[in-house]
Amino acid sequence: MSDKVKKIIIFDDDEDILSICSYILEEQGWEVHTFTDCNDIIEKVAGIFPDVILMDNWIPDVGGINATQTLKKDETLKQIPVVYFSANSDIQLLADHAGAESYLAKPFDLEDLERVINSVLVN
Repeated sequence: MSDKVKKIIIFDDDEDILSICSYILEEQGWEVHTFTDCNDIIEKVAGIFPDVILMDNWIPDVGGINATQTLKKDETLKQIPVVYFSANSDIQLLADHAGAESYLAKPFDLEDLERVINSVLVN
């Protein structure tokens, strides 16, 4: 049993989503980091080195697809699983295009959030 704290970064410009997700995940023992934009994304992610990243499609300034692709091109960060989340009907295509490991359609319920995060976690 690892007692290492699991870390997650949530990139979303919707403060309500950030606060809800943070509350839920912190209750489950996660260390949650949130950003409302993805500027300097390599520096942000490298400084925390999370177990999972939740990426919103409409994140300022470059958008979730570019942000995810930037991470996936980085040798040290590309293995961190990205869960793409969006209210777009074609979220699966967007997630595939971005190179994300999984996706979560908004609005989602707590079970969906837990399930998708656990599905990408590398134990």
